[in-house]
Amino acid sequence: MREPNWLTVGHIAGTHGIRGEVRILSRTDYPEVRFAPGAELFLSHPKLDAPLRLTVKGARPHKRFWLIRFEEWTDINEAEPFKGGTLMVPREDAVEAEGYYLHEIIGCEVVTTEGEKVGTVTEILQPGANDVWVVKKAEGGELLLPFIDDVVKDVDPDAGRVTIRWMEGLE
Repeated sequence: MREPNWLTVGHIAGTHGIRGEVRILSRTDYPEVRFAPGAELFLSHPKLDAPLRLTVKGARPHKRFWLIRFEEWTDINEAEPFKGGTLMVPREDAVEAEGYYLHEIIGCEVVTTEGEKVGTVTEILQPGANDVWVVKKAEGGELLLPFIDDVVKDVDPDAGRVTIRWMEGLE
């Protein structure tokens, strides 16, 4: 499996105030690391030919967003054109979560604790409380698998396998 060159850590939802601060919808489990003062992030946006390097000047959580000021932007006019952009870090800067990276899960076979094949992980959604893994079922269709301890029992990206405990209501 090909690993991505960039890992998404957030999306610019809009601006906040007139001093160039932006509202970020976090897509990282480690916002305190990714958005710490001095951290370097790269912005991808259709208006840019190549990712733009940005340095975090300050960050704070606010409701369901993070409010971030970048050293490069001093007013709303500099930040406004990049609404909808994606903030990324190079793959080599990935923070390991529980012994694996999320991108390593894509393509893993999903089996039950009884050994029954369920399907293959095709996508990871991060809606809020817990991740949801999209599994393309072997017999067709999709299964939305909540990433919770009661369901996901073992994750082994080296073997390409995720073991789950089948629970009523998963279908």
